[in-house]
Amino acid sequence: MPSLPLRPLSESFNMALNGAGEPAQVEMTKMRNYLRDAQSTIERDRNELARVGKKEVLKRNFAFMSMLGFGCIVLNTWEGVLILFVMGFANGGPSGLVYGFIITWIGTLSIFTVLSELSSMVPTSGGQYYWCAMLGPRKYRKLLSYVTGWLTVCGWQGAATSAFLLAGSIVQSLIILNDDTYEPKSWQALLIMYACIIGAVLTNTVVSSFLPAIEGAILICHVVGFFAILITVTYLAPVHNSATEVFNFFLNNGGWPTQGLSVFIGIISTVFIFLGADSVIHMSEEVQNASVTVPRATIMSIMVNGALGFGMLIGILFSLGDDLKSLLKSPYGYPFIQIFMNSTRSRSASTVLTAVLLALIFFSTIGVVATASRMTWSFARDRGLPGWRTLSKVDSRTSIPFAAISLTAVISVLLLLISLGSPTALSDIISFSVNSFYGSYMISAALLLWCRLTGRIKEPGDDVAASAMDANGNFNLVWGPWRLRGWWGIANNAFACAWMTVVLFFSSWPNETPVTAATMNYSIFITIFVVVASAMYYWFWAKKAYVGAIVEVEAVESREVSQHLKA
Repeated sequence: MPSLPLRPLSESFNMALNGAGEPAQVEMTKMRNYLRDAQSTIERDRNELARVGKKEVLKRNFAFMSMLGFGCIVLNTWEGVLILFVMGFANGGPSGLVYGFIITWIGTLSIFTVLSELSSMVPTSGGQYYWCAMLGPRKYRKLLSYVTGWLTVCGWQGAATSAFLLAGSIVQSLIILNDDTYEPKSWQALLIMYACIIGAVLTNTVVSSFLPAIEGAILICHVVGFFAILITVTYLAPVHNSATEVFNFFLNNGGWPTQGLSVFIGIISTVFIFLGADSVIHMSEEVQNASVTVPRATIMSIMVNGALGFGMLIGILFSLGDDLKSLLKSPYGYPFIQIFMNSTRSRSASTVLTAVLLALIFFSTIGVVATASRMTWSFARDRGLPGWRTLSKVDSRTSIPFAAISLTAVISVLLLLISLGSPTALSDIISFSVNSFYGSYMISAALLLWCRLTGRIKEPGDDVAASAMDANGNFNLVWGPWRLRGWWGIANNAFACAWMTVVLFFSSWPNETPVTAATMNYSIFITIFVVVASAMYYWFWAKKAYVGAIVEVEAVESREVSQHLKA
């Protein structure tokens, strides 16, 4: 059978338009414009990735709304307020939580405005370590990039572990709520956590093609769940506290010399609640129109979650009642369950509300595993991890990094064993995650501030080379379409660095004095170990393979570049 000649799509559209009626012509014109815009977006994404030296290998399945849902559910801010507010309650009290939340919200927005500028300029899944390789001084950029990469990888592994830890312990609290004879065992919680890991991994692999739709549906659940819990708790609460008890009542149960010091130690729990907004950034290579969509989704997720979190915090604080001691010593393990019981006076109602919260915590593990695996895959792609040849592989059929997802699951399985012998495991993991994330944010933001002040970054309208690097081995840095211009950008960048310095200083303090072996915060030692170990590993072995941000020849031949980053 002879083959029929194929016409270009645009020619077929023109022929169809000429033979169609006016209504049909209007619809087909809209379709042609849509296809043209889609093709333009695809080319722009490919060219932007090529300009920073990377080949496009992942499918771009995510758009703005699905990424907004992704970012919101990974942040889980209002859920975190309910679960972790007691950690900041002892150091700061109700008023410390309120003002600490506002300060942290502003600081987080400042940080991610800076990181969003970087993601618009360099829209890769690598995020912080890749930015450091491009922005840093040539003499130090490889080492800075390597340490930053390890901090980011470890931070996301810690975040995944803490999410699974919370899910497992909340399930046990639900059982306690409904069975007074149940005696929780740490090994039982561990098995529940492992079940959550299996569920998150299966979602990221077996049904990965549906992940954008799943994240959009979860966003709806995130908002509906907020109103369901907030309205129920505040409306049914038997006693409502006064404004003075909420806005002018501080606590210093940690025994610190001053109330101000106590508030800043307690504020770290709120910092953790806002942690992980860079999840959207690490999915950049799977997002359509990434240089614009990623910054918008990142900032919007912080705005939405901040508003929901602040609303939940105020509602809970007004509904606490006057018996704070029984609340803090709740037999259910988590004070928020006692708050549900006090408000509804019903185990069934409290079970439903807790189940809603538990479901959203589990949903967050899906996004956390996705983000942690993409970060691991990207760092391995640039030869930053042992076994990078295996970890950098992507399945040719699904475009999913199975090896990186599997490693993320295995690391969580191993780290969760700590919960068998340490009652402060969650607190230590939280502090370590804060140190790791903020350490990577700090290095990236400081390098961007240095480049801003020295004028290394060019405007898009300038005579910009198409290649990723110039003849001297320096990256051609160009501002992306999303940024703060002029002195506003410099001022915000400087403020973000100052705020991160404060957070890093207080993140490793213990929660109370006097400090004992049981109450000591060991996260600083873990963080120092990660930094020193990664630097030594780089110096003795990795520097032979790791060159920073590898410029992939295949990705940029069309952009007139065919070289790797030299030392």
